[in-house]
Amino acid sequence: MFKELEEKKERFDRLHDLLADPKVIANTSEYRKLAKELARLRKVMMRYDEYEKTEEEIRSLERVLNDGSQEEEFLSLAREEITNLRKRRNALYDELEELTAEKDPNIDKDVILEIRQGTGGAEAGLFAQDLFRMYARYATEKKWKTEIISMSATEKGGMKEVIFSISGEGVYGALKYESGTHRVQRVPATEASGRIHTSAATVAVLPEAEDVEVDIKPQDLKIDVFRAGGRGGQHVNVTDSAVRITHMPTGLVVSCQDERSQYKNKAKAMRVLRARLFDLLQAEYRKKISASRKVQVGSGDRSEKIRTYNFPDRRITDHRIGFTAHNLEDVLNGRLDDIVAALKDAEKKKQSAS
Repeated sequence: MFKELEEKKERFDRLHDLLADPKVIANTSEYRKLAKELARLRKVMMRYDEYEKTEEEIRSLERVLNDGSQEEEFLSLAREEITNLRKRRNALYDELEELTAEKDPNIDKDVILEIRQGTGGAEAGLFAQDLFRMYARYATEKKWKTEIISMSATEKGGMKEVIFSISGEGVYGALKYESGTHRVQRVPATEASGRIHTSAATVAVLPEAEDVEVDIKPQDLKIDVFRAGGRGGQHVNVTDSAVRITHMPTGLVVSCQDERSQYKNKAKAMRVLRARLFDLLQAEYRKKISASRKVQVGSGDRSEKIRTYNFPDRRITDHRIGFTAHNLEDVLNGRLDDIVAALKDAEKKKQSAS
């Protein structure tokens, strides 16, 4: 482990030099990529520095104890301090082991989230909106940045579909478990008899791909422009600013019309297309090493029912790990840390047992 830490330390110092290089500064994507790597390594280096300082303090006090020239009262305090320092050193060692362990290569990527209305009619659209609000509030709690890429509303005030990005440190590592079918059980406002209604929405969490990770050839794209829909009146868009991109080899289609600029809509659509293609590549890779799914929490399949939100009992249940809590309001207000921690812990245990 320590050999790897020294290599990381060299890389950390090297990154500081690279980020001061005018050529790197001029290359926005490269600069952003290196800045993320530096931020990821900074936490490791802080813990490593603390570990080394703690080791040095222990050695210093051991020299005092071995010298034997101090009074007993001082030696007693020194022994007590060494005991505390050793506990701290062991805790830091465990943390460093975890930080240097092999991780998902996508863990620090930004993500594109796609939430879609599932079964359940208008209530499903309202639930999709609840999920969007939940993730947006969670992002705010974590000081991450969100950006809506595309949104389609229902007549009842819910959402048919919303596609948005979340960027920040460790986003994919926290949200990668959210892909799947989310189910809600509650009494709709329109239900006069008070019957509990079950509906669903699907969530897809796609790591954002860099240009170099997905090779998209211009000749493989069919790009159509059309007039975006609007609310009418002064808001109506009278230009062909909406963009639809079809990736011919895979048949993937992405549309974006939220911006008034055709250029901006095309850029947003390309981000989503790139993420979906990257997700396809990742799925193919997972199939090749399907045995590794034994150490994953869930398959990531969007058809898999992963969680139920039960309003009458204020209960939330994650079916993959048997996690249940009765703080539904808190969760829907973006306090997802307990669920994320439980999912991470379950995956870690599966990996250790494999």
